[in-house]
Order: sequence, then C-alpha cells, then structure tokens
Amino acid sequence: MEFLNLVARPTFSILIILLALNIWMYLVQPSMIFYPYKALQANPDDWGMKFENITFSTDDNIQLHGWYIPREGATKTLLFFHGNAGNISHRGDSIYIFHKLGLNVFIFDYRGYGESQGKPNEQGLYLDARAAWGYLLQKKKLRTEDIILFGRSLGGSVATHLASEVSPSALILESCFSSARDTANILMPILSRLVIMRFRFDNIEHIRGIRLPLMILHSPQDDIIPYRLGKKLFEQANEPKTFYKMSGDHNTGFLQSQPGYGRALKNFLDTLPQR
Repeated sequence: MEFLNLVARPTFSILIILLALNIWMYLVQPSMIFYPYKALQANPDDWGMKFENITFSTDDNIQLHGWYIPREGATKTLLFFHGNAGNISHRGDSIYIFHKLGLNVFIFDYRGYGESQGKPNEQGLYLDARAAWGYLLQKKKLRTEDIILFGRSLGGSVATHLASEVSPSALILESCFSSARDTANILMPILSRLVIMRFRFDNIEHIRGIRLPLMILHSPQDDIIPYRLGKKLFEQANEPKTFYKMSGDHNTGFLQSQPGYGRALKNFLDTLPQR
C-alpha cells in the first residue's frame, strides 16, 4: 500500500500539470494562430488601382469588409484569402501581381481583421469564405467557373475548405501546410503531443475530395511553414495539379521569386478554360 501511495502521488501531480497545461494552451491557442490588425494602412488607390469598398454579411450575421479591384477586360476573378497576420491593406504587392496578370481581385478581411466585425476562429473563417463566395455569385453575378480561389499560408486552409464545397475554376495555394497537427508536430514536437489541438485546419482531408485544376507554390527556404508540408499537401492532391518551387522566406518569397513566380502563375492561368 505504501508503494502504491508513492507511485500515485507523482502520477497525480503529473496529471494535474497536464490538465493545467491543456487548459492554458486551449485559452492561448487563438492568439498563437491569429494576428489581426485593425487599422488599414493603405488602399488600392495608393497602389494605382481603382476599387470598390465592399461590405457583406455571413450566415451568422457578421459584417465583413473587403475590396473588389476590377481589371479591364478580365474574364476571371481571383478570390483572395490572406494569411493569419495583418489585414488586406498589407497585400498590395500580391494584389498588384494578380491584377497585372489580367484578373479582377476580390480580397476581404476575415472576422476580427481590419474593418470586419467579430473574432477569428476556424469555423468562423470558413463561414467568411462562404459569404465571400456568395457575394461574387449573387452581387457580382459571376459564374462559378469564372472564380479562382487563392490562399496564402493560413488562407490556403480557408481556400481549400471552400474548394471542397463549391466548384471554382481553379485553386492556387501558396506557402500552405498539410494540417495544423503536422505543423505543430514539427514546430513544437513535444508540446504538440501533450495538449489538445483546438484547431484542425486539416487541408489533407479537404484536398482529397477536390478535383479541379490545382497549383501549389512553396519555397524550401520558408521560415514559418516547412516546405515538406507543402509537398505533402501536393502529393495528396488529385490531378490535374502543378507545383512551383519558389525561393525566399515565407512572407516575401513571392517577390524574391520573381520573375519566375509571375511566369508560373501565367502559365497555369493560361491552361484554364476561357469564356
């Protein structure tokens, strides 16, 4: 009995520590995933592009804000899902690239970002994506085959989830990952196995059900999302698919990879059916 008591005491202490760790991690995980900025620092006028200020509502009555940036003569529109930090005003360089490629661009802020209401969470972001898709269909009167989904980093998860539910012209994923669990296992190998993951962002699960033209871009020098997770996502995807190896870090790789980055995107876009 005394031996059992000696064993039970440290075991109980370990269980209490693990419980406390899980409670604490559950509470702080949102702040580890989402880094929203509220203030907009620029708009497309500052980048030499005309635009429309857009507000629209989600199914759970959250008001979202975005920009629709038309391109004269464009037949397709890019629905842009940005990463986990900042807001739409920090995406000028990327918007300009797609604009020059001959696309209309619709970019919006998730709940809690920029001028959008609410607080970010995984299921909320999926609702935001569905609302943005609905806006293009209902207000802009676009056909589903005229819309291309683009997601960078965390935005790739949002785009992939939406693509598993709707039928866009194509899906483009940049610097994305296979799942939140895979990412945590690499970045925090011990801690990730001790705590309950609050967010799944399981792109592997969603991409297996997608059958449409897919392009994945990733850099081996990515300092935030490991390159091998982008490759894993590509390997699990269905044809038709193409992979472009970028260069440079996570946040500026698309600029450091020019002009090859722009050419690769153009080549992919040229393969898509036109009106």
